[in-house]
Amino acid sequence: MDIKNKVVAITGAGRGLGRAMALAFAQRGARLALIDLNAADLAESASLSGAHGAEARTYTANVTSEEAVIATMDAIVADFGSIDVLINNAGIVKDGLLVKVKDGQVVGKMGLDQWNAVIGVNLTGVFLCGREAAERMIKAGKGGVIINISSISKDGNVGQTNYTATKAGVAAIATTWGKELARYGIRTGAIAPGFCATDILSSMSPETLAKVTAPVPLKRLGEPSEVAQTAVFIVENDFFTGRTIYIDGGMRI
Repeated sequence: MDIKNKVVAITGAGRGLGRAMALAFAQRGARLALIDLNAADLAESASLSGAHGAEARTYTANVTSEEAVIATMDAIVADFGSIDVLINNAGIVKDGLLVKVKDGQVVGKMGLDQWNAVIGVNLTGVFLCGREAAERMIKAGKGGVIINISSISKDGNVGQTNYTATKAGVAAIATTWGKELARYGIRTGAIAPGFCATDILSSMSPETLAKVTAPVPLKRLGEPSEVAQTAVFIVENDFFTGRTIYIDGGMRI
């Protein structure tokens, strides 16, 4: 797919990986539909994208709400005429051990609220946005691309039962959608980033950062722009569909 003038919708576009992907597509002439809960962050992402000459519109929406997702996708089509690419990037973490044990006694466990919150944003949100974008792509008859942002945690990470379940889920969903949607000219993919230099990790102390990067063969954090390059590759490569690409500095070699 030639990115120039294509309509690229990105959830969680207010900061971090979402903003990096917005800028990468802006630099290639895409038209951007930026979705997030935080209006101020969205405005900044739109401004930065506009500095590259891109048309960027913002949509404040909660991806866990079916009504909000339908309304947002309808608004994007009304504003731009179509949706060519969807990047399901919105996600949260609420970490905790499945059970916490001290001196042989269970003193805590992951709460159902922790589970449901992460499932809601990271998995249900991907389902809703993917379903609604696919419907509009099929109606337009021009094909499209849907990318889900997974994580190396999809293979299992201590303290992240909820997060791991969602990130494994969205990778599997990308494979399922690749098989279901190919007949309509819609390709899919997932990206599983390792530790990246987003706001949270970048603010760590040097000592903590050293511990985080120690198991990474390349001995550094990934850059959000490197994840964004992968999204660009998936969109531009017309023989790619249904697979997950790890961007992790070699952690899963």
